Amino acid sequence: NWFCPPGRRLQSSKLGPTPPRLLTEEEFQLQGEVETRKALAELRSFCQSPEFSAWTTVSRIQSPKRFADFVGGASHVTPNEVSAHEREFGLESLSIDDQLFEDDDDDDDDDEEEENISDFSGG
Repeated sequence: NWFCPPGRRLQSSKLGPTPPRLLTEEEFQLQGEVETRKALAELRSFCQSPEFSAWTTVSRIQSPKRFADFVGGASHVTPNEVSAHEREFGLESLSIDDQLFEDDDDDDDDDEEEENISDFSGG
């Protein structure tokens, strides 16, 4: 602070905090993948630690073998779950969303045309 002139400090405090930079779609996807892998590794590590009560957990879950496979290093999702996710949120769903939004846009255009007709007809 000793090397910063007093007027400079005053000016920066008036501007307020700078807003955070928003992530691009690619950065968002990459961050999600990295953080998910990190969290899954932490979960596996905890499940293998001495303070984890394996018997209590296994007695409460529906698929103990799947859980044991996960703790041993297997994927946390099955191929069927991946396929279902791709169907729902993958490229196929994007084209469906585009069609839905196009239909909505067409409806808006029809409404505007009706309003313009009623304006010219005196209605």
